[in-house]
Amino acid sequence: MADTPTKVIVCCADHDHATSPDCEIKSGSVIVPLTADEIAAQAASAAQAQADRDARAKEQAALDALKASAKAKLVAGQPLTSEEADTLVI
Repeated sequence: MADTPTKVIVCCADHDHATSPDCEIKSGSVIVPLTADEIAAQAASAAQAQADRDARAKEQAALDALKASAKAKLVAGQPLTSEEADTLVI
C-alpha cells in the first residue's frame, strides 16, 4: 500500500472551533489527503523545477567553457571571439 500525500489545513479565525457553525475545521487544524489534481499539480511543479535546474546547470557549463576558452586564448596570445571577450570582467 502506497502512502497518500497529505496536507494540513489550518483555520486562523478568532473563534471557538468546536462550536462555530461557520467553521468546517473543528479542532483548529486538520490533515487531509491530497486530491488527484493536487498530486498531479505537485508532480508537474517538481518536474518544472528540475527542468529549470537542468537548464541553469547547462547555461553555467556553457559559460564556464567559454571562460576557459577565453583564458586559454589570452595565455596563448590568440585573439578572442566577441563571445569570449564578453565574459571578461575588467
